[in-house]
Amino acid sequence: MGRIGTRFSELAKLGRKALIPYITCGDPEPGMTVPLMHALVANGADLIELGVPFSDPMADGPTIQRASERALARGVSLRDVLDLVRQFRDRDEITPVVLMGYANPIEAMGVESFVQAAKASGVDGVLVVDYPPEECTDFVELSRKAGLDNIFLLAPTSTPERIDAVGRLGSGYLYYVSLRGVTGAGHIDLDEVSTRIPLIRARVQRPVGVGFGIRDASGAARVARVADAVVIGSRIIEEIERDPGAACDNVGRFVASVRAAMDAEGER
Repeated sequence: MGRIGTRFSELAKLGRKALIPYITCGDPEPGMTVPLMHALVANGADLIELGVPFSDPMADGPTIQRASERALARGVSLRDVLDLVRQFRDRDEITPVVLMGYANPIEAMGVESFVQAAKASGVDGVLVVDYPPEECTDFVELSRKAGLDNIFLLAPTSTPERIDAVGRLGSGYLYYVSLRGVTGAGHIDLDEVSTRIPLIRARVQRPVGVGFGIRDASGAARVARVADAVVIGSRIIEEIERDPGAACDNVGRFVASVRAAMDAEGER
């Protein structure tokens, strides 16, 4: 079992839900990425989703798009992302790291080269937004052989057939997109999430994380009632934008407040 499976197993034994914050690698500047990752862990993150900067992030709202633009303006490439993960591993060999991004940078590097480099750098899983399960069996096979988990998105509109396909190909956890839109758009519909997650669990025996639309600690706590993990991205990027020089402190305080609210919910 890899780091992701181990972490979810440990949390289940403790009756806790996973907190998965997202940051874009290289934002606000490359030298801040590793300190931000350590700040996330120090304040309660169980896994980290690390965004790979891309010029046309179709699933991301304006907040994360701006983060990608800032990183790209500083020349951050996929190889730089992997190097920063390697630097993170110098101090943290335990926290799972999932790369979240798009197919183009991977295809440009070469799929085999990427998989080998990702594993060597200490990456645990990959979530490639525009790799639908029907079109990425070769990538999944290569990733599995290297010990990388493949995380897929499910949406409110996902059919039973799509859920089954994701169940066959995916590993680690499932990412349920709570909104019919991009990241940071609107607020989560907890009633719909509460209805959909049991339907997913009935078909796939894997932890389910929920993201898109979670804006604060109370929202995260409500999602933690029904999901195995809470994913927060745009709101964290906003904390970085608000004061880049104090990003580690501000992000740390926000993540700590979310962790505390989730834990308090679990104790009820």
